[in-house]
Amino acid sequence: FGHNIEDRMGHFKYLLFYLSTGFIAAFFQIAMNISSQIPMIGASGAISGVLGAYLLFFPMSKILTLVPIFIFIRLMHIPAVVFILFWFGLQLLFGIGSLSASQSSGGVAFWAHIGGFIGGIILAKSFQKKGYKLLSSIKTKYYH
Repeated sequence: FGHNIEDRMGHFKYLLFYLSTGFIAAFFQIAMNISSQIPMIGASGAISGVLGAYLLFFPMSKILTLVPIFIFIRLMHIPAVVFILFWFGLQLLFGIGSLSASQSSGGVAFWAHIGGFIGGIILAKSFQKKGYKLLSSIKTKYYH
């Protein structure tokens, strides 16, 4: 995901984008868990921002992934929009669930993922190189 976004933005803008979505992610995590005493470290919020940009720029590119079908597991190419929105739905589900937890459960900063993803969608267009259009209606040949 990252190399396609870096190609779209350029090295320096990609670095700024990545760091910006990381800060947004940290803010979301802190805002949603203001009383948490668990230290927060990692890059998953910034990576989630990259996924948000990928959804905006390459929604129809194909993602090679494992798909469980009953008791079988298959490798399939699915559109990025399906893959990424499914992932985001899980983050929302677990993030909302974490709000009702009676005590902090450490390990995954779901609100950082949610915040980074939303930040990535909001910031992506302003960080891309001149001359590119959003590819929401264009099928691309990118594969992962």
